[in-house]
Amino acid sequence: MSAGLIALIALAVVVLFVLARTIRIVPQARAGIVERLGRYQRTLDPGLTVIVPFIDRLRPLIDLREQVVSFPPQPVITEENLVVNIDSVIYFQVTNPKSATYEIADYIAAVEQLTVTTMRNVIGGMTLEDTLTSRDKISGALRGALDEATDKWGIRVNRVELKAIDPPTTIQEAMEKQMRAERDKRAAILTAEGLKQSQILTAEGEKQGSILKAEGARESQILNAQGQSQAIETVFDAIHRGDADPKLLAYQYLQVLPQIAQGDSNKVWIIPSEFAQALGGLSGVIGQNGAPARPAAAPTAPRAPEPPAPPPD
Repeated sequence: MSAGLIALIALAVVVLFVLARTIRIVPQARAGIVERLGRYQRTLDPGLTVIVPFIDRLRPLIDLREQVVSFPPQPVITEENLVVNIDSVIYFQVTNPKSATYEIADYIAAVEQLTVTTMRNVIGGMTLEDTLTSRDKISGALRGALDEATDKWGIRVNRVELKAIDPPTTIQEAMEKQMRAERDKRAAILTAEGLKQSQILTAEGEKQGSILKAEGARESQILNAQGQSQAIETVFDAIHRGDADPKLLAYQYLQVLPQIAQGDSNKVWIIPSEFAQALGGLSGVIGQNGAPARPAAAPTAPRAPEPPAPPPD
C-alpha cells in the first residue's frame, strides 16, 4: 500500500471524527448545554445543530419531560410523638436546563432530601388523626414548599402524592378496635331507630284506621237518617198535596211508624195531636165496619142548686 493511500485514509478518518464532533442531533424533549472553553455558551434546542469541535463541549443531555421519583418510606414523628412511615411520590419537571446544570449538583438527590425535611416539618405540627385524614392538605403543603425551594434550580414540582401512611402496629390495633366499636354502636342505634319508626308508623296507621272507621260509621248513620227523613218528607208532602182526609192520614201514619222505629238512635217518639185525633176517627170507622162501637154516653144536664133550708122559729 502506497503512502498516498494511507494518507488519504487517515485524512478521511480525521474528517469523519471532526464531523462527528461538529454536527450534533438533539432529540425531542431533550436539551443540551454547550460549554466553550469551560464556560456556558448556549442551550441547544431539539434538532440538528453545529458546534465548534475541540473548542465547544456538549454536556450530557437533560430530559425535559415530567419525571416521577418514588422515595422509600420515611419515618416521621407527629405532634403526639408517634412515629409513622410515609411513602411518597414526587412529579417534577426541569424547566431551565442551565439552572438545573449549574445551580445544583444532583437535583434528584436534592429533591429527595428536601422532600424528607419538608415532610417532617409539616407532619410534626399535626396529630395522627389529622395526618391520616388530611392527605390532600399535606400534599398541597409539600408541593408549595418544594416548588418554592426548587424554583432557583430550574425545577417545577407538579404534584406530591402520599402512597401510604403506616402508623405503629399497636396504634393500628387500637384504631381497629375503636372502629369496630363505632360500627357496632352505629348498628345498634340504627336498629333502635328503625324499631322506633316502625312502632310509630304502626300506631299512626292504627289511629288513622280507627278515625276513618269512625268517620265512615258516622257518615253512614247521617246518610241513613237523611234518607229516612227525606222519605218521610216525601210521603207527607204527597199526602198533603192530595188533600187526604183524617182517616187516610191516620192510615199513612201507621205505615210510616215501622220505618221510624228501624233507626238505632230513635229512642223517643213525638206523636202530633193531629195524629191522635185521626187515630180516634180511624178507630171509630173500624168499630162501625167490624164490632159495634160502644155508644157514647149522653151528656147529663147540670143539676140546679137546692134552695136553702128555712131558719127555725
